[in-house]
Amino acid sequence: MTSNKVLSVSYRKSESSNSCEFTTSSCKELYEKDKIHIKKVGLLGCVSLIVGTMIGSGIFASTKDVFIHSQNTGTALLVWSGTGIFVALISLCYVELGTMIPLSGGEYSYYLEAFGELPAFVFSYTSTFFLKPAGLAAILLASGNYMAEPFYASGCNLEERNLVAKIIAAFFLGLIVFANCASVRWSTYIQVLFTAAKLLAIVVIVVTGLVRLSQGYNNEFKNPFKESNVSLSKLGYAFYGGLWAYDGWNNLNLVTEELRNPNHDLPLAILIGIPLVAVCYVLINISYLTVLTSAEIATSNAVAVTLADRIYGHFAFLIPLFIAFSSFGSANGSAFSGGRLLLVAARKNHLPKVIAMVHCEQQTPIPALVLTCVLAWISMIPESTNFTTLMTYFNFVSWIFYSLAIVALLWLRYKKPDAKRPFKVFIGIPIIVLFFSVYLVVSPYHDDPLESTYCLIVVLTGIPIYFGFVKYQIVPQFVIKLFDKFTRMVQILGNLEMPNIPDIIQDQKENALNEGISVQI
Repeated sequence: MTSNKVLSVSYRKSESSNSCEFTTSSCKELYEKDKIHIKKVGLLGCVSLIVGTMIGSGIFASTKDVFIHSQNTGTALLVWSGTGIFVALISLCYVELGTMIPLSGGEYSYYLEAFGELPAFVFSYTSTFFLKPAGLAAILLASGNYMAEPFYASGCNLEERNLVAKIIAAFFLGLIVFANCASVRWSTYIQVLFTAAKLLAIVVIVVTGLVRLSQGYNNEFKNPFKESNVSLSKLGYAFYGGLWAYDGWNNLNLVTEELRNPNHDLPLAILIGIPLVAVCYVLINISYLTVLTSAEIATSNAVAVTLADRIYGHFAFLIPLFIAFSSFGSANGSAFSGGRLLLVAARKNHLPKVIAMVHCEQQTPIPALVLTCVLAWISMIPESTNFTTLMTYFNFVSWIFYSLAIVALLWLRYKKPDAKRPFKVFIGIPIIVLFFSVYLVVSPYHDDPLESTYCLIVVLTGIPIYFGFVKYQIVPQFVIKLFDKFTRMVQILGNLEMPNIPDIIQDQKENALNEGISVQI
């Protein structure tokens, strides 16, 4: 078993040579003894990662929410298109951050470099205990809705239907987490199967729409902006629905170290991948509108199921099945991602180290998966919880941190104007993105000030926790000893260890050499 001792590591670029030097000899010995090769990702892999993670359950689950708040066909299609443009712009801002600070962990690393430990801790805390579980629960509730919909008529008991959807979601959440804990290979097989189902459902719906459009089913496009009376706050909720479908656009920044040539591949992958996704989403919505009116889409509990019932006859049951599989695939990928953030945060003592541990043989992050599963189950318990509420909470909190990342970019432009930036975005883009990001955070307060305040409180609770448990460590010794015993017990019972350090050291060592920045693990 690899030693679980967490080592403080730093390295610097030697003035007399072109090499990086470890300042901790034990880490150098560990690196030499256990060198691990990391597979590098090229441009095609980058595009595949963006497209594969973005196209998932969102386009099927959040369409209703976009149409409810858009109120007409034209505004809804503009929201889908505008969301794609906005995501492309903020992604370019993230390219500058990712190539300037070429470390995994995404926003966590950017906050650490720009503002210090407090914002980085609050992000890792919120992501681990709120964002990840809420996002996973929302994805699975969407799949539960699609699986429950065929068994309930439009006039059914809504509470009973929602309960059935939650039971389905909770069951499959447990199944997915078990598969991810048991074996990486199982997780991979599940992902391949569900991805195939997702692509098949999309192809069938798009082809159906194009055929019907060619046959003259275009009534919804003749007067697309009829009855247009959209408020700014409602439009914000419409964008929330669209942004949920585009979520995953920043995944490349979470694995920057694995990219073969991030300076070249990051911007190209974004300029190729996001337009592909945007075109796909617009085509799917056009396909819906060749069968359903915008009002029918806004009132449908599962839009694709309603479309299938109208068009596919006896084969209609296949569409909700494929879409449910698509949601399961998204949940499977979401359950297993984020390991880099946990590892980096745990090494900085920003999270309990037990959360970042993996199984000694399978190398699966069992503690993180179990914690996320339990918190996701808890989030499903309240009667008021449904896909829309969880999606809204997730988007509200996410855009607080996305906005902060853009502030970090602008602050680093001022703080370090001469720092090496392999990719530098036009200054007007982050300013526009920041303005719109702040709008996305502020707009929900008009209609739901109480719920937005609750979400903000969840984020702000990270501040006293940071000062009490991290910075000043105002914790009784007996509590520390109890937690240490608990950690050892979990580690022994679960056959767990901290992931190997050398691969991270080597990748960050190379990046430190190339970028001339100081990094600590």
